[in-house]
Amino acid sequence: MSLAQEYERQFGWRDWAAAFDALPALRGKTVLDLGCGIGAQAAELVARGARVIGFDGNEELLGVARSRSLANAEFEHCDLHALPDLGREVDGVWCSFAAAYFPDLPAVLAAWTRHLRPGGWVALTEIDDFFAHEPLGERTNELLESYVHDALAAGRYDFRMGRKLAPHLERAGFAVSRVLRLADQEFSFTGAARPEVLAAWRGRLERMQLLREACGAEFELLEDEFVGCLARADHRSRAKVTCCIAVK
Repeated sequence: MSLAQEYERQFGWRDWAAAFDALPALRGKTVLDLGCGIGAQAAELVARGARVIGFDGNEELLGVARSRSLANAEFEHCDLHALPDLGREVDGVWCSFAAAYFPDLPAVLAAWTRHLRPGGWVALTEIDDFFAHEPLGERTNELLESYVHDALAAGRYDFRMGRKLAPHLERAGFAVSRVLRLADQEFSFTGAARPEVLAAWRGRLERMQLLREACGAEFELLEDEFVGCLARADHRSRAKVTCCIAVK
């Protein structure tokens, strides 16, 4: 299964409707979709009346987004560290599951929102405590915590970005209006995961080459224990999917 196909499948596991319903009115508004991926969320924004400009750094995913032929959306290849000059104002900025790649988020927000009109909004969605699932053994938790710490220290990824969205937005000069916890069948759930969710998690762990390198010979044991944890009837997730909406 390709990464694009995985993203398409995962879209249905998230309560995006709750986030979209919490946004200001979209009809006739222009929205930036940062990290737009396959365009699934852009399609929902367009269906609610928005015009969408999507940016992503993965050309394969952008190809899928463009193939949707959305009448009021355009998709461009772009490094989110360096957005192009749009030459116009926009009404909103939507970004899901990309903020964690920017641990110094307040500085990045200044660039992401430089075209945002006064009174415009930003909606960021992220996971908090990505690996916080129980029950896991002490050694597995040690390996995961070390990986989480090293990723943040290196500026690669913040696995606890969800809890920091509101303070980061406030530090960047925004007024936070809503903080939502979104239901999620893959990241934040109780009980045994469905087989397709277990397969998605195993695929995700397999793609984490730096985690494999950090764990060395212990990686396969960690992977098996983590996926096994998700399959247990007594599984409990402390991870949360947070959507934070703020106004300029």
